[in-house]
Parts: sequence; C-alpha cells; structure tokens
Amino acid sequence: MKQVEDFEILAKFAVEKTQNEAFNLLLKKYQQKIYWHIRRLVLNHDDCDDLLQEVFVKVWKNLEKFRSDSQLYTWIYRIATNESITFLNKQKKRNNTPLDEVSSELADNLVASSYFNGDKLEIKLQKAILTLPEKQRLIFNMKYYDDLKYEEISEILGTSVGALKASFHIAVKKIEAIITNDEIDF
Repeated sequence: MKQVEDFEILAKFAVEKTQNEAFNLLLKKYQQKIYWHIRRLVLNHDDCDDLLQEVFVKVWKNLEKFRSDSQLYTWIYRIATNESITFLNKQKKRNNTPLDEVSSELADNLVASSYFNGDKLEIKLQKAILTLPEKQRLIFNMKYYDDLKYEEISEILGTSVGALKASFHIAVKKIEAIITNDEIDF
C-alpha cells in the first residue's frame, strides 16, 4: 500500500468531515516510529503507551495550528521528545532521585520487562546509553536508532548541527569505551 504524503494528511485534516480519516492515516504512518522513539527514552512499555497516547492527543488538538514551518514528523517528534523529557523529570522529582539513579532504575526495568527480548549485547548497549547525559542520550537515539539527519534533530531539539555532531561523537566514544571495557554488568 502506498504511503500517504503529509500534505495529503494535512489537506484531509483541514476538512471537518475527513479529519478522522486524516488522523487515522497520520497514526498509521507515524505511530510505530514515535512509539520506539519514546520507548528508547523511557524504556518501560506501559509508560511508553501512556506517553504515546498523550502525544497523539496533543497532535490531534494542535494539528490545525500546524504551520508547516517544519516537516510533520519533525513536529510530532518534538512533541514526543518534550513529553518524554517531562515524564522523566516528573519521575525524578516524584522519587526525589538523582538522574543517574533513575537511569539505573530504567535499566533494571528493561532487563525485567517481558516486552524486551534483546540479547546480552543489546542490554549492554541500552545500559551504556543510559549512562549518557540526557541530551546526549536523545541525540544518540535519534541518530543511531531513528536514523534522523542532523538537520532534523537540530529542528527537533533546537540545537545547532555542529553541537549535535560533537555530542553524537562524544556519546559514541563513551558507549564504545563502556562496551569494550566491560564496565557494565548484566
């Protein structure tokens, strides 16, 4: 089946009687990508499902205000990223826990999750990613897993391309060091 273009979705959404159809097309096109983007940030399947729902509720409520300054998926990614960061910050504050302990808790949840079926190397990679500062983790996930271009990440995070390249390079070096030095236990 042919993938529907964003401009077609937006045109259908502009007409009241085809808004539901347009939104269903949008969900079909982006729901899985956004799910995995959020999941790599929060790691827990149930939290991810809740956040995914919140993201698409925000998209529904604000889609008519979308100005097409950016691409539609970039706008949705920005919403998903902001919702995920807000969730993690609330979790950190609620538990009065430093971010590195939240990362440790996320890693423990990852290993215990019945939804995660990665091998030992994938678990080690995920734990290594969790040691990164929040922004480096976001950049690494968007570049490595989502295969976004630096220009797209720049638009989502509001950071210069040069800074993104530097952050990604540093993140890769940290992850390589952790994995090759066996700094993380299973």
